[in-house]
Amino acid sequence: MWGPGRRGDIIGGVETLQVGICEDDAQLRSVLERALRREGFAVRVTASGREAVEVFSAAPPDLLVLDIGLPDADGRDVCQALRVNSVSSPVIFLTARSALTDRLSGFHVGADDYVTKPFAVAELIARIRVAARRRAETAAEPAAGGLEVDPVVHAVRNGERTVQLTPTEFRMLAALAARPGQVVRRAELRSAAWPDGAIVHDNTIDAYVVRLRRKLAEVASAEALETVRGVGYVLR
Repeated sequence: MWGPGRRGDIIGGVETLQVGICEDDAQLRSVLERALRREGFAVRVTASGREAVEVFSAAPPDLLVLDIGLPDADGRDVCQALRVNSVSSPVIFLTARSALTDRLSGFHVGADDYVTKPFAVAELIARIRVAARRRAETAAEPAAGGLEVDPVVHAVRNGERTVQLTPTEFRMLAALAARPGQVVRRAELRSAAWPDGAIVHDNTIDAYVVRLRRKLAEVASAEALETVRGVGYVLR
């Protein structure tokens, strides 16, 4: 186990990579944990989306391995929630879905790599090492204000106030809240919130932005969703 803010424990003079795993299949979770520990990684395991958001937001690992087909949430929504919580760790998705549209949707929400089940554990370990070498050296931008997003029930929370979101609203807001103060282009919002290839017109995105503004007002958010004319939107 590692504590909040710690990166790379030093064991015997060697930095140990910390890997977080979220996998609901107990047998696979155990196999991965044992294999990674044998390779010298420090490992923390979780079995649900809600647990992953709580555990890895409090103590971000150096790298995350997330199953997409979790019992309580879509792993892609979990990834977005972690990004909102300023978790910048590289993410490798595990999934039984091999279609191009599924892989693209994973990359659009912040994944760094994608492994399709069944897979060889040795390949996953190799991908973990590659992703770890590429991981950012600098900390992520702080998340937007006091906003929290819940990938299990698709909701946004600010203090004691909570409001429900549709899955599309959730994905749009998460994409914006993960990059506070930065302009998010319409094309990026489209990719984050809709399946690849979906025909989504600009006025549809505008309509969702209006709905999000209303819901941010309902939770008394201090953040405003602003339009950058001809480009996209920014949450600040």
